[in-house]
Amino acid sequence: MRRDVVIVGAGLAGLTCARSLQAQGADCLVLEAADAVGGRVRTDEVDGFRLDRGFQVLLTAYPAARRWLDYEALRLGEFAAGARVATPDGEGRVGDPWREPGNLIETLLAPVGTPADKLRIGALRLAATRGAANAVWRRGEGRSAAAELAERGFSPVMTERFLRPWLGGIFLERELATPAPMLFFVYRMFAEGRAALPAGGMQRIPEQLAAGLRPDSVRLGARVVSAAAGVTTLAGGEVIEAKHVVVATEGDAASALLPGLVRAPDWRSVTCVHWAAPGSPLQGEPVLWLNGTGRGRINNVVVPSDVAADYAPSGSSLVSTTVLGDPAESDEALTELLREELAGHFGAQARDWRPLGVRRVRRALPALDRLGAGEYASPAAPGLWVCGDHRASASIQGAMASGAAVARAILRQG
Repeated sequence: MRRDVVIVGAGLAGLTCARSLQAQGADCLVLEAADAVGGRVRTDEVDGFRLDRGFQVLLTAYPAARRWLDYEALRLGEFAAGARVATPDGEGRVGDPWREPGNLIETLLAPVGTPADKLRIGALRLAATRGAANAVWRRGEGRSAAAELAERGFSPVMTERFLRPWLGGIFLERELATPAPMLFFVYRMFAEGRAALPAGGMQRIPEQLAAGLRPDSVRLGARVVSAAAGVTTLAGGEVIEAKHVVVATEGDAASALLPGLVRAPDWRSVTCVHWAAPGSPLQGEPVLWLNGTGRGRINNVVVPSDVAADYAPSGSSLVSTTVLGDPAESDEALTELLREELAGHFGAQARDWRPLGVRRVRRALPALDRLGAGEYASPAAPGLWVCGDHRASASIQGAMASGAAVARAILRQG
């Protein structure tokens, strides 16, 4: 049977594309090589703990997420606004006085920058939130995030102690070479919503998207070896015909399937080491902890079980430590280095935490030179389309918006 649309890849882009098409009555089939949906948004279960593959959060203000996800059904747990920051002068807290005015004095006293720096944070927030949502993609064009922050006059202390670890954990690079429009977009999303985790892990997001499709719309373990206008070929030789073919894989796989039509992106990597602890080192507060000391391997620490249910079995806490990049040490050596570093920050009891695993995500985020809202799409060739975060912005929003845009373009063509 000839399909209306075949979608290669059951990540967020492919699933959103399929949901958008089916909502308008199109017949589509999603082919996924892996054993589960989600692409790079996956969660593993180890001894009752839920371990996300890399440090990921859902920003509830993402427009595409608001459109396609049922937040109530996901049972989202929200992070507290702001962060706890370790500095050479002690730990401080940077809050969001617009959302929680009671944090103003604590934020002003935090040893992360001058009073003028904290006023500049307010100015940055204002710049990010003014005007239409898509206006952020034109702000700071041609500059890096680092150049934008320097242009706005942030002191080296504020940059090194707060902005670099905070934004570095989002962009997965501490140089802040990410284009400045992404800085404005991220800041707007934090200002308009919350950072959140679904109960049971980030994989609940793609699973919910897939559950909204018609039965038998997704085939797992179906590896596509060839994609062209009107036809896909699976590893076993099966050929599936369709009026439209959408390649919704990550950038490298899309480039391999469509050589000459898609350029493989450069990648940013991240390494997460997860620990089982008898209690939360953050005293149960659902907050992000940042390493602004300028020393050590750890960029940030979160306790997902403080934020959302089901990340840890009863009586235990899940601690997740994030190291940017792919360290040269073996997993065992890296674990021991981080154990000592954690003990320096959280006390000797950290030496007794049980390591649950090291997750090296070497293709965590595509490094993009040009960014956009992902609201427009054009075919790579007649009847052949590409979507994914590598076509918009390296984010959940970018992936979902790109998938929805391709669906709209297909529906316009009919």
